[in-house]
Amino acid sequence: MQLSMKNIIYGILIITLTLSCKLVFANNISWSGFSPIMAIALVSGMMIHQKHSTFLFPLIALVASDVIIEILYLNGLFGFPGIYSYQFLNYLFLSVLVSIGWLLKGKSYSGILIGIIAGPTIYYLLSNGWVWATHGGYQRPLTLEGLGMCMLDGLPFYKNSLLSTLVFVPVLLMIYHVLSFKKLALKLQ
Repeated sequence: MQLSMKNIIYGILIITLTLSCKLVFANNISWSGFSPIMAIALVSGMMIHQKHSTFLFPLIALVASDVIIEILYLNGLFGFPGIYSYQFLNYLFLSVLVSIGWLLKGKSYSGILIGIIAGPTIYYLLSNGWVWATHGGYQRPLTLEGLGMCMLDGLPFYKNSLLSTLVFVPVLLMIYHVLSFKKLALKLQ
C-alpha cells in the first residue's frame, strides 16, 4: 500500500470515527460495541488490493484509538482503560474479519450483506468463547451451560456490533470511493 494522500486522509477519518464512537458509546452499556472497527476490517479486505496491507487500516484505527483511550483513562477522563490484558486477541479476531473481506471482494450486494452479518457473528463467537474458556467476564463455569451463559452475556455487544457494521460498511465504502475519485458503485461479478 502506498502512502498516498488518499490513504492518509482515509486513515485519519477511520481513526477519528473509531475514537469518536468509543468516546460516545463505550461507557454506555446499552450502546457498547457500537463501533466502525469491524466494518473497517471488512472494507479493508474488500478494497485494498495488496493482501499484506489489508490489515493496516483496522490495526492502525484500533491501536490509535486504544492508546488515546488509555491516555484519557490514566488522566481520569475515561471510565476504563484502552489497553488491557489479552487485547492482542481482539486484534487477532479482527484479522479474521479482514479475511472475510477478502472473500467479499467483487461479490454481489447480497454477498456483502452476508459478510456484514458473518463478520460480527464470527467475532462474537470467537471472543465470547475465549472469555468463557479463560474464565474472563463473569467467570462462567466451564460447562455447556456456562458457555451458554457467556454467550448470553455478550448479546448486547453482538447486537451493537451487527448494527454498527451494517451502518458503517456502506459509509466506509462511500468514503473510500470518494477519496479514490471513483463512481459510487462496486464492481460486481
